[in-house]
Amino acid sequence: MTRSEILQGLKDILTAADGGNKAIEGCTEESRLREDFGLSSVNILYLVIAVEEMFDMMFDDVGVNSFDTVGDVIDYIEAKKR
Repeated sequence: MTRSEILQGLKDILTAADGGNKAIEGCTEESRLREDFGLSSVNILYLVIAVEEMFDMMFDDVGVNSFDTVGDVIDYIEAKKR
């Protein structure tokens, strides 16, 4: 799976986490989860659960608050998929 495919999956998840109210189309790897998208801790938890389901993986003992940007999440997914 390429980084752009992972990014597209994350865009879909972020749109759902936001209730579909905001366009996430401008989402890049540099986009900040809290600052740019205004995600709350509950939204971040939803993001983690949705990523686990979409990418068929489990998060290890990593704090979800350690992810600042979309690129951080992509890096983590790529590392888990190796």
